[in-house]
Amino acid sequence: MGIGTVLLERGLVSEEELRAAITEQSRTGERLDHVLVRLGHVSATQVLEAIGHQFAMPIVDLDAVEVKPEVLRALPARLVFKQRCVPLEEEDGRLRVATSDPFELTAFDELKLLTGKSIDLVLADEQDIRKFIRQHYGVAGDTLDELSDGAEPETSIETADDPAAAAEEASVVKLVNDLLLEAVRERATDIHFEPYEDRLVIRYRIDGVLTQAGVPTTVNRFRHAIVSRLKIMANLNIAEKRTPQDGRISLRLDKAEYDLRVSVIPMLYGEGVVLRVLNKSAVMMTLDDLGMDPGLLETWDDLIGRPHGILLVTGPTGSGKSTTLYASLARIIDDATKAITVEDPVEYDVGGVNQIQVNRQVGLDFAAGLRAILRHDPDVIMIGEIRDLETAVAAVQASLTGHLVFSTLHTNDAAGAAPRLLDMGVEPFLVASSVEGVIAQRLVRTICPECGEDVPAEEVHLPDDFGPVDGARLRRGPGCRRCRTTGYLGRIGLYELLVLTEPIREMVMERANARRLADHAVRVDGMVTLKQAGYEKVRSGRTTVEEILRVARA
Repeated sequence: MGIGTVLLERGLVSEEELRAAITEQSRTGERLDHVLVRLGHVSATQVLEAIGHQFAMPIVDLDAVEVKPEVLRALPARLVFKQRCVPLEEEDGRLRVATSDPFELTAFDELKLLTGKSIDLVLADEQDIRKFIRQHYGVAGDTLDELSDGAEPETSIETADDPAAAAEEASVVKLVNDLLLEAVRERATDIHFEPYEDRLVIRYRIDGVLTQAGVPTTVNRFRHAIVSRLKIMANLNIAEKRTPQDGRISLRLDKAEYDLRVSVIPMLYGEGVVLRVLNKSAVMMTLDDLGMDPGLLETWDDLIGRPHGILLVTGPTGSGKSTTLYASLARIIDDATKAITVEDPVEYDVGGVNQIQVNRQVGLDFAAGLRAILRHDPDVIMIGEIRDLETAVAAVQASLTGHLVFSTLHTNDAAGAAPRLLDMGVEPFLVASSVEGVIAQRLVRTICPECGEDVPAEEVHLPDDFGPVDGARLRRGPGCRRCRTTGYLGRIGLYELLVLTEPIREMVMERANARRLADHAVRVDGMVTLKQAGYEKVRSGRTTVEEILRVARA
């Protein structure tokens, strides 16, 4: 009896859902239960219970299991990684092994032949098994074992005469691919390779917070080969190790397309590499999905519907500015509107929008692209970022000639946008007459829906400026396997919107600083600051006070 039939008989899926999953399976080649989970028809826990029932196998919680070091060595790392099975206990010639895939019977024949022991199989959650392997064997531990076994320290790949040849070694290619694949599976937005005197540290940024990748220490021996491989993938000069280099890697992992922005910088003990992960296959979010408060969203809708002017989105790197711009564009594009963007890089393919990729090697930067696209008679223009006077002036001129211009700016809050443009050298009257609104944003982690629980107000340390707690639903996440014991899963946006009213335009003409602009906007116009917007998310049970203070202290 197949897993689909078992799930159907247990009433966990309908016949229609099962047929749709089988059709999808024939297209992707995945296991049927994986397809059903991915489509949201059934949970991973329900599938695990159904498989356990079908095979009469006990289910274990790997978080509650302590395994002796000698038992971990009962299976070679390459087999653990290949078959996704882990040894738990050994007694009287019998080895207890956890798996999430009992359908692969030939794999367990291989275990018997290799160990010479009888194998007792138990079931465990697939995510738990991956976590267990990462903790006890390290990311890419099998590949590192092969590399270490096949090379003496004096003649290792790290010290090879030809770095290009070393980087193309099959094991090095697999090692880098494993590291990238693990980052994608962990939902990392950035991958950091940091060289120190005696070690290479690899960290992933997940939900805005850096965390160790859990790579075995033997990875340090192959630091140069890893960097060379990444540079080859990004079409960079592997012989140049004295100056910074930027590049891009396009790859396909787990049936999804990813664009990696690569930055290589020489450091004291080698070259540091940071990769920004962009999922090109991800579904573009709408404005309604971003977490804007209804009143702010209504005002923003009014601004993006205007025929001309500049609308700016501000915030630090990784705060979701591009996502807000894409969602705003998608909101207003129709058959009667022509929109052109100049981006670096093009992160999402937006239907009905003409998108231009920056190419500085041939002189196509933001300013050059903006000057060129004005000849194409667009109604709406999006510039990836205003970072210099030339681009700022071109954006102002475009807005004054009847175009609606979207762009991003690196400032800490919405009120800092106008002074930043003035610092670039744009005349005050041009800023005052062209900018219509500025939205500042941050991303905060949301409480895990699996382990989140309500908390009495007296158990939460609330800041003095939090305000009344009447009607608030305060929550926290103690941590579970789904959220990697952090208590948080996913992120939501915090927003503050500054609309340039006539009094604020006059203050810009007087070169008022950001604090004066913000004070007026809060007192007179009722602007909600990032911190106050965050407190509202706390009151509604979406996040915690600690998260708000982490990203919006002012």
